[in-house]
Amino acid sequence: MLPNGNMVLHDSKGKFIWQSFDHPTDTLLVGQSLRVGGVTRLVSRASDKKNTNGAYSLVLEPTRIAMYYKSPNSPKPYIYYTSDLFSIPRGRLQYVRLINSANRLSLQFSTGGGPELSKPSFNSTLSFLRLGVDGNLRVYSFNYQESSAASWEETFTLFSKDAGIWESECQLPEKCGKFGLCENSQCVGCPLQNGYGKWTKSCESVKVTVCNKNFHYYKLEGVDHSMSKYGAGNGPVKENDCEKKCSGDCKCSGYFYNTKTSMCWITYDLQTLTKVANSAHVGYIKVPNSH
Repeated sequence: MLPNGNMVLHDSKGKFIWQSFDHPTDTLLVGQSLRVGGVTRLVSRASDKKNTNGAYSLVLEPTRIAMYYKSPNSPKPYIYYTSDLFSIPRGRLQYVRLINSANRLSLQFSTGGGPELSKPSFNSTLSFLRLGVDGNLRVYSFNYQESSAASWEETFTLFSKDAGIWESECQLPEKCGKFGLCENSQCVGCPLQNGYGKWTKSCESVKVTVCNKNFHYYKLEGVDHSMSKYGAGNGPVKENDCEKKCSGDCKCSGYFYNTKTSMCWITYDLQTLTKVANSAHVGYIKVPNSH
Protein backbone atom coordinates (compact mmCIF):
# COMPACT_ATOMS: atom_id res chain seq x y z
CA MET A 1 0.00 0.00 0.00
CA LEU A 2 1.49 3.33 -1.05
CA PRO A 3 1.08 6.49 1.08
CA ASN A 4 -1.51 7.86 -1.40
CA GLY A 5 -3.78 4.82 -0.84
CA ASN A 6 -2.85 3.03 -4.06
CA MET A 7 -2.54 -0.71 -3.49
CA VAL A 8 0.00 -2.19 -5.90
CA LEU A 9 1.47 -5.53 -6.93
CA HIS A 10 4.95 -5.41 -8.41
CA ASP A 11 7.36 -7.88 -9.92
CA SER A 12 10.87 -8.70 -8.74
CA LYS A 13 12.20 -5.62 -10.52
CA GLY A 14 9.75 -3.29 -8.78
CA LYS A 15 7.56 -2.74 -11.84
CA PHE A 16 3.85 -2.40 -11.13
CA ILE A 17 1.86 -5.30 -12.59
CA TRP A 18 -1.43 -4.27 -10.96
CA GLN A 19 -2.64 -1.22 -9.03
CA SER A 20 -5.95 -0.36 -7.41
CA PHE A 21 -5.80 3.15 -8.91
CA ASP A 22 -6.64 1.55 -12.28
CA HIS A 23 -9.93 0.25 -10.90
CA PRO A 24 -12.00 3.08 -9.38
CA THR A 25 -15.50 2.14 -8.23
CA ASP A 26 -17.58 4.91 -6.63
CA THR A 27 -14.52 6.81 -5.33
CA LEU A 28 -11.47 8.72 -6.57
CA LEU A 29 -8.53 9.21 -4.22
CA VAL A 30 -6.16 12.15 -4.68
CA GLY A 31 -4.01 11.33 -7.72
CA GLN A 32 -6.49 8.79 -9.12
CA SER A 33 -8.04 9.21 -12.57
CA LEU A 34 -10.82 8.25 -14.89
CA ARG A 35 -9.18 7.74 -18.25
CA VAL A 36 -9.70 6.74 -21.87
CA GLY A 37 -8.52 3.16 -22.33
CA GLY A 38 -9.28 2.33 -18.71
CA VAL A 39 -12.19 2.88 -16.35
CA THR A 40 -14.15 5.92 -17.57
CA ARG A 41 -16.85 6.11 -14.90
CA LEU A 42 -17.65 6.06 -11.23
CA VAL A 43 -20.71 4.00 -10.30
CA SER A 44 -22.56 4.47 -7.03
CA ARG A 45 -23.27 1.65 -4.63
CA ALA A 46 -26.77 0.20 -4.49
CA SER A 47 -27.00 1.18 -0.81
CA ASP A 48 -24.77 1.97 2.14
CA LYS A 49 -24.95 -1.70 3.13
CA LYS A 50 -25.00 -3.28 -0.34
CA ASN A 51 -21.73 -3.14 -2.25
CA THR A 52 -23.16 -3.74 -5.71
CA ASN A 53 -23.59 -1.26 -8.55
CA GLY A 54 -26.27 1.35 -7.96
CA ALA A 55 -28.32 3.60 -10.22
CA TYR A 56 -25.95 6.57 -10.57
CA SER A 57 -22.81 7.08 -12.64
CA LEU A 58 -20.31 9.85 -13.32
CA VAL A 59 -18.93 9.42 -16.82
CA LEU A 60 -15.86 10.77 -18.61
CA GLU A 61 -17.02 11.74 -22.11
CA PRO A 62 -14.95 13.23 -24.98
CA THR A 63 -15.61 16.87 -24.03
CA ARG A 64 -17.19 16.76 -20.58
CA ILE A 65 -18.02 14.94 -17.38
CA ALA A 66 -21.69 14.02 -17.14
CA MET A 67 -23.80 12.36 -14.44
CA TYR A 68 -26.44 9.75 -15.29
CA TYR A 69 -29.29 8.01 -13.50
CA LYS A 70 -30.95 4.70 -14.40
CA SER A 71 -34.45 4.86 -12.95
CA PRO A 72 -36.23 1.58 -12.08
CA ASN A 73 -38.38 1.43 -15.23
CA SER A 74 -36.41 3.52 -17.72
CA PRO A 75 -34.94 1.59 -20.69
CA LYS A 76 -31.65 3.47 -20.38
CA PRO A 77 -29.91 5.99 -18.10
CA TYR A 78 -30.59 9.69 -18.54
CA ILE A 79 -28.40 12.68 -17.77
CA TYR A 80 -29.24 14.60 -14.61
CA TYR A 81 -26.21 16.88 -14.38
CA THR A 82 -23.38 18.47 -16.31
CA SER A 83 -22.10 22.04 -16.52
CA ASP A 84 -19.67 24.35 -18.29
CA LEU A 85 -17.31 23.79 -15.36
CA PHE A 86 -17.36 20.08 -16.21
CA SER A 87 -16.69 20.72 -19.92
CA ILE A 88 -13.86 21.78 -22.21
CA PRO A 89 -14.29 24.21 -25.15
CA ARG A 90 -12.00 22.31 -27.52
CA GLY A 91 -9.99 19.12 -27.80
CA ARG A 92 -10.80 15.74 -26.29
CA LEU A 93 -10.48 14.59 -22.71
CA GLN A 94 -8.06 11.73 -22.15
CA TYR A 95 -8.41 11.74 -18.38
CA VAL A 96 -9.74 13.61 -15.38
CA ARG A 97 -7.84 13.39 -12.10
CA LEU A 98 -8.53 14.45 -8.52
CA ILE A 99 -5.64 16.62 -7.33
CA ASN A 100 -4.69 18.48 -4.17
CA SER A 101 -2.56 21.58 -4.66
CA ALA A 102 -1.91 23.86 -1.67
CA ASN A 103 -5.03 22.45 0.02
CA ARG A 104 -7.16 23.20 -3.04
CA LEU A 105 -9.00 20.08 -4.18
CA SER A 106 -9.75 20.14 -7.90
CA LEU A 107 -10.57 18.01 -10.88
CA GLN A 108 -7.70 18.25 -13.35
CA PHE A 109 -8.46 17.79 -17.04
CA SER A 110 -5.94 16.25 -19.45
CA THR A 111 -6.32 19.38 -21.59
CA GLY A 112 -5.46 21.64 -18.65
CA GLY A 113 -7.57 23.40 -16.08
CA GLY A 114 -10.60 21.96 -14.33
CA PRO A 115 -13.00 23.02 -11.59
CA GLU A 116 -11.88 23.71 -8.04
CA LEU A 117 -14.14 21.77 -5.69
CA SER A 118 -13.07 22.80 -2.21
CA LYS A 119 -10.46 24.66 -0.21
CA PRO A 120 -10.46 23.30 3.34
CA SER A 121 -9.03 25.46 6.10
CA PHE A 122 -6.89 22.52 7.24
CA ASN A 123 -4.33 20.18 5.69
CA SER A 124 -6.39 18.16 3.22
CA THR A 125 -3.76 15.65 2.12
CA LEU A 126 -6.13 12.80 2.99
CA SER A 127 -9.15 13.45 0.76
CA PHE A 128 -11.38 11.55 -1.64
CA LEU A 129 -14.25 12.18 -4.06
CA ARG A 130 -17.27 9.87 -3.86
CA LEU A 131 -20.47 9.39 -5.86
CA GLY A 132 -23.03 8.64 -3.16
CA VAL A 133 -25.94 6.21 -3.18
CA ASP A 134 -28.23 9.26 -3.52
CA GLY A 135 -26.49 10.48 -6.68
CA ASN A 136 -24.74 13.37 -4.93
CA LEU A 137 -21.04 14.01 -5.50
CA ARG A 138 -19.02 14.86 -2.40
CA VAL A 139 -15.44 15.41 -1.31
CA TYR A 140 -14.38 14.21 2.13
CA SER A 141 -11.18 15.41 3.82
CA PHE A 142 -9.61 14.15 7.03
CA ASN A 143 -9.14 16.88 9.62
CA TYR A 144 -6.50 15.79 12.09
CA GLN A 145 -5.49 19.24 13.37
CA GLU A 146 -7.17 18.40 16.65
CA SER A 147 -6.16 14.81 17.35
CA SER A 148 -8.85 14.35 19.98
CA ALA A 149 -11.56 15.26 17.46
CA ALA A 150 -9.96 14.00 14.24
CA SER A 151 -12.63 13.11 11.70
CA TRP A 152 -13.65 13.02 8.05
CA GLU A 153 -15.38 16.25 7.02
CA GLU A 154 -17.54 16.88 3.98
CA THR A 155 -15.69 19.70 2.19
CA PHE A 156 -17.62 19.74 -1.10
CA THR A 157 -21.19 18.85 -2.02
CA LEU A 158 -22.33 19.24 -5.63
CA PHE A 159 -26.08 19.23 -4.89
CA SER A 160 -26.77 21.31 -1.80
CA LYS A 161 -29.13 23.80 -0.16
CA ASP A 162 -26.50 26.50 -0.73
CA ALA A 163 -25.98 25.63 -4.37
CA GLY A 164 -24.03 28.72 -5.46
CA ILE A 165 -22.39 27.90 -8.80
CA TRP A 166 -23.36 24.25 -8.42
CA GLU A 167 -26.84 22.71 -8.17
CA SER A 168 -29.85 22.44 -5.88
CA GLU A 169 -30.75 19.18 -4.16
CA CYS A 170 -34.00 19.31 -6.16
CA GLN A 171 -32.07 18.06 -9.19
CA LEU A 172 -31.37 14.74 -7.45
CA PRO A 173 -33.83 12.28 -9.06
CA GLU A 174 -34.72 10.48 -5.82
CA LYS A 175 -34.72 13.50 -3.50
CA CYS A 176 -38.51 13.30 -3.02
CA GLY A 177 -38.89 9.55 -3.30
CA LYS A 178 -41.34 8.05 -5.77
CA PHE A 179 -43.20 11.35 -6.33
CA GLY A 180 -42.95 14.86 -4.99
CA LEU A 181 -42.49 18.53 -5.77
CA CYS A 182 -39.20 20.09 -4.72
CA GLU A 183 -38.38 23.77 -4.16
CA ASN A 184 -35.26 25.30 -2.61
CA SER A 185 -33.88 21.82 -1.90
CA GLN A 186 -37.01 20.87 0.09
CA CYS A 187 -39.84 18.47 -0.77
CA VAL A 188 -42.83 20.80 -0.49
CA GLY A 189 -45.83 19.03 -2.02
CA CYS A 190 -47.46 15.89 -3.36
CA PRO A 191 -48.80 16.73 -6.87
CA LEU A 192 -52.41 15.54 -6.98
CA GLN A 193 -55.14 15.99 -9.58
CA ASN A 194 -56.94 18.54 -7.43
CA GLY A 195 -53.84 20.45 -6.29
CA TYR A 196 -50.85 19.86 -4.07
CA GLY A 197 -51.14 17.85 -0.89
CA LYS A 198 -48.62 17.74 1.93
CA TRP A 199 -45.55 15.77 0.90
CA THR A 200 -44.70 12.58 2.78
CA LYS A 201 -42.53 9.62 1.83
CA SER A 202 -45.71 7.75 0.90
CA CYS A 203 -46.56 10.26 -1.86
CA GLU A 204 -46.99 8.26 -5.06
CA SER A 205 -48.85 8.61 -8.35
CA VAL A 206 -51.48 5.98 -9.14
CA LYS A 207 -50.03 3.90 -11.96
CA VAL A 208 -51.86 2.67 -15.02
CA THR A 209 -51.49 -1.10 -14.61
CA VAL A 210 -53.43 -2.32 -17.65
CA CYS A 211 -52.22 -1.50 -21.15
CA ASN A 212 -55.38 0.03 -22.60
CA LYS A 213 -56.90 3.45 -23.18
CA ASN A 214 -58.63 3.74 -19.82
CA PHE A 215 -56.46 6.57 -18.57
CA HIS A 216 -56.17 10.34 -18.69
CA TYR A 217 -53.63 13.01 -17.80
CA TYR A 218 -53.64 15.84 -15.31
CA LYS A 219 -51.54 18.92 -15.89
CA LEU A 220 -48.89 20.54 -13.70
CA GLU A 221 -47.59 23.99 -14.63
CA GLY A 222 -44.17 25.37 -13.80
CA VAL A 223 -42.43 22.05 -13.18
CA ASP A 224 -39.34 20.26 -14.47
CA HIS A 225 -38.48 16.59 -14.30
CA SER A 226 -34.89 15.72 -13.37
CA MET A 227 -34.29 14.55 -16.95
CA SER A 228 -35.52 17.75 -18.61
CA LYS A 229 -32.99 20.29 -17.29
CA TYR A 230 -29.91 18.73 -18.88
CA GLY A 231 -31.39 16.12 -21.24
CA ALA A 232 -31.88 17.13 -24.87
CA GLY A 233 -35.39 15.70 -25.12
CA ASN A 234 -37.22 15.01 -28.37
CA GLY A 235 -38.26 17.69 -30.78
CA PRO A 236 -39.28 20.15 -31.71
CA VAL A 237 -42.63 18.36 -31.72
CA LYS A 238 -46.22 19.41 -31.18
CA GLU A 239 -47.57 18.96 -27.67
CA ASN A 240 -50.22 16.59 -28.98
CA ASP A 241 -47.53 14.38 -30.54
CA CYS A 242 -45.67 14.30 -27.23
CA GLU A 243 -48.85 13.07 -25.58
CA LYS A 244 -49.36 10.44 -28.27
CA LYS A 245 -45.86 9.10 -27.66
CA CYS A 246 -46.58 8.60 -23.97
CA SER A 247 -50.07 7.23 -24.61
CA GLY A 248 -48.66 4.66 -27.02
CA ASP A 249 -46.12 3.43 -24.47
CA CYS A 250 -47.66 1.28 -21.74
CA LYS A 251 -44.71 1.93 -19.42
CA CYS A 252 -44.82 5.73 -19.76
CA SER A 253 -45.96 7.37 -16.52
CA GLY A 254 -46.12 10.93 -17.85
CA TYR A 255 -44.56 13.47 -20.14
CA PHE A 256 -43.00 16.90 -19.80
CA TYR A 257 -43.12 19.64 -22.38
CA ASN A 258 -41.68 23.09 -22.98
CA THR A 259 -44.28 25.15 -24.82
CA LYS A 260 -41.66 27.69 -25.99
CA THR A 261 -39.07 25.29 -27.40
CA SER A 262 -41.54 22.49 -28.28
CA MET A 263 -39.26 19.91 -26.67
CA CYS A 264 -40.69 16.71 -25.21
CA TRP A 265 -39.52 14.34 -22.48
CA ILE A 266 -41.13 10.96 -21.79
CA THR A 267 -40.65 9.53 -18.32
CA TYR A 268 -41.09 6.06 -16.89
CA ASP A 269 -40.59 7.09 -13.26
CA LEU A 270 -41.91 10.42 -11.97
CA GLN A 271 -39.93 10.80 -8.75
CA THR A 272 -38.71 14.35 -8.03
CA LEU A 273 -40.25 17.29 -9.87
CA THR A 274 -38.76 20.76 -9.45
CA LYS A 275 -40.87 23.90 -9.15
CA VAL A 276 -39.76 26.55 -11.66
CA ALA A 277 -40.94 30.10 -12.29
CA ASN A 278 -41.45 29.51 -16.02
CA SER A 279 -45.04 28.46 -16.83
CA ALA A 280 -43.87 27.22 -20.25
CA HIS A 281 -42.54 24.15 -18.45
CA VAL A 282 -45.46 21.77 -18.02
CA GLY A 283 -45.94 18.17 -16.95
CA TYR A 284 -48.72 15.70 -17.61
CA ILE A 285 -49.23 12.80 -15.21
CA LYS A 286 -50.88 9.62 -16.53
CA VAL A 287 -53.49 8.10 -14.20
CA PRO A 288 -56.28 5.50 -14.62
CA ASN A 289 -59.79 6.80 -15.31
CA SER A 290 -60.89 5.22 -12.04
CA HIS A 291 -59.01 7.99 -10.20
